[in-house]
Amino acid sequence: MSDKKVIATRESFGLALAELAKENKDIVVLDADLAEATKTIIFKKAFPERFIDIGIAEGNMVGVAAGLAAAGKIPFAASFAMFVTGRAYEQIRNSVGYPGLNVKLAGSHAGISTGEDGATHQCLEDIALMRTIPGMVVLNPADHYEMMAATKAAAEYKGPVYIRLGRLAIETFNDPENYNFELGKGITLHEGDDITVVATGLVVNEALKAVKNLENSGINARLINIHTIKPIDAEILQKAAKETGKIITIEEHNIIGGLADAVALAIGENPVPIVRIGVNDTYGYSGPAQQLLEIFGLTANGIEKVIRKELNA
Repeated sequence: MSDKKVIATRESFGLALAELAKENKDIVVLDADLAEATKTIIFKKAFPERFIDIGIAEGNMVGVAAGLAAAGKIPFAASFAMFVTGRAYEQIRNSVGYPGLNVKLAGSHAGISTGEDGATHQCLEDIALMRTIPGMVVLNPADHYEMMAATKAAAEYKGPVYIRLGRLAIETFNDPENYNFELGKGITLHEGDDITVVATGLVVNEALKAVKNLENSGINARLINIHTIKPIDAEILQKAAKETGKIITIEEHNIIGGLADAVALAIGENPVPIVRIGVNDTYGYSGPAQQLLEIFGLTANGIEKVIRKELNA
C-alpha cells in the first residue's frame, strides 16, 4: 500500500467532517468542551459559524442536536464516549432514538487504549448501550481510511448513528485505492478455513498481523472486519461459522454487550463455539495504552496465542 499513515481515528473523524462540510451545508458540529481532544476543532477552524461548543453539558448537547435535526440539519455531536453515551443516555434514547432523528453521535477516547486517563474515562460499555437503542446504527471503524468512509456514510444515512473514535494513533492497513465501505457489510481481510476471527475497531490490525504470522506456520485463519456492529452482517458470519466451525471475537470493549454478543445473536440459529477476547467484565486502569492492550490480550501476540490454543497448534 503506497499511502500508509499512523493516525488516530478521532483525527480522521475531524478531517472527514471538515471535508464533507465543503459540499454539504447542512452539516453542523456540536462538542461538549472537548474539541481539542475529539478533533472536532478541525471542523471548528474551517467552519466556525457551523460549530457549537455546548460546554460540559452532554445531555443538553444531545437535546440541541435533536432540535437541529428536526429543523433539517445534519448534526454531529461529539464528546468522550464515556460522557456522550453514559451521561446523555436518556436524551439519546428519548430525544433521538424514539423519534428517529437524524443525529450523528461520536464517542471519542473509547476503549482501554485511552490509557493514562484511567477507568473513569476508558469507556467499555458504549457499544452495548448504543446497541440497545432501537434504530441506532453503531459504527466502529478500524483505521483512517475506514473512518473517513464511515463518517461519509453516516452523513448520508437518514437516521441516528453512533460512531466510536479512538485516541491512540494506529497504522493504516486498508488500501485507499481499493477500499470500499458499505454500511452493514463485514469485510473478509484474510481467507482461511481453520477458524474464524471476527474483530472490530483498533484491534482489527492486531488481528491481521496475528493471522498473517500464523499463515507462516500453516494455520489458515479467516479474519472478518466488522466495522458496522449494528446492523451486523449476519450473512458473512453465518457462512464463516458453517465453514470453519469456531469463532473468536476480538474487541476493545467489555465482552458483555459488545461485538461478541452481536455475533452470537447473528449466528444463533446455527451456533458454533465462540471464544471472546476483550475486557472480561472488569474496569480498566491507568497505564500506557500499548501496555494495557498487551495486558488484556489485545495485541497480535496475545491474539495469536489464543488462536493456537483453540486449534491445539
